Amino acid sequence: QVQLVESGGGLVQAGGSLRLSCAASGSIFSIRAMAWYRQAPGKQRELVATITNGGSTNYADSVRGRFTISRNNAKNTVYLQMNSLKPEDTAVYSCNARVQTGVAVGDYWGQGTQVTVSS
Repeated sequence: QVQLVESGGGLVQAGGSLRLSCAASGSIFSIRAMAWYRQAPGKQRELVATITNGGSTNYADSVRGRFTISRNNAKNTVYLQMNSLKPEDTAVYSCNARVQTGVAVGDYWGQGTQVTVSS
């Protein structure tokens, strides 16, 4: 089994910054892509940013230039540095990892962490 545990959410004023972390543990052979998603109340889940095991990144237009995704492969951890936060960034943020365990590859999710940006 694989577990993903997020941390770093909280309440911040508009214009502020937060850094989210997501650590993977368990029966991990290798981790391929990792990603952050978010879901605001009453809205569909949105892909925020992705990063491959080689370090290539991609961002949603709404966060490009403000958010930075990174990963530490030695620690099986992905980060999301969020700067210049806006009230519309308020959501539950969840990490996702595509993990190879033995001969199987599967998608795993964290439990989510709340980010609230006040105006």
